[in-house]
Amino acid sequence: MIFSESLKKNDDFRTVYKKGKSFANKYLVMYVMANNHKKNDQEINRLGISISKKVGNSVVRHHFCRLIRESYRLHEEMFNSGLDIVVVARNSAKDCKYSEIESALLHLGKLHGILNK
Repeated sequence: MIFSESLKKNDDFRTVYKKGKSFANKYLVMYVMANNHKKNDQEINRLGISISKKVGNSVVRHHFCRLIRESYRLHEEMFNSGLDIVVVARNSAKDCKYSEIESALLHLGKLHGILNK
């Protein structure tokens, strides 16, 4: 089983923005960069989520963050390992339901070629 960690440090986000590759769709932008972090001799993914204040107040942003994190968690085994992934929410996503976020996340994973199923 692959376990992911959160991407928390501002420097890590900046590195992924600069060196990573990005694709976008209507609701999300995804930056992906290879990392070399290991846990228990397994390469792990690190997921970072960025949501602007333009999307909504703190309650809306936190709810949106939980939707993204949960959709990633449920499909985590589909993603390749050893990646730093930053997901940025677009303003158009503020009224989205879980299913729309889930399909947008998987769509971006396919565009990046990081899904293995």
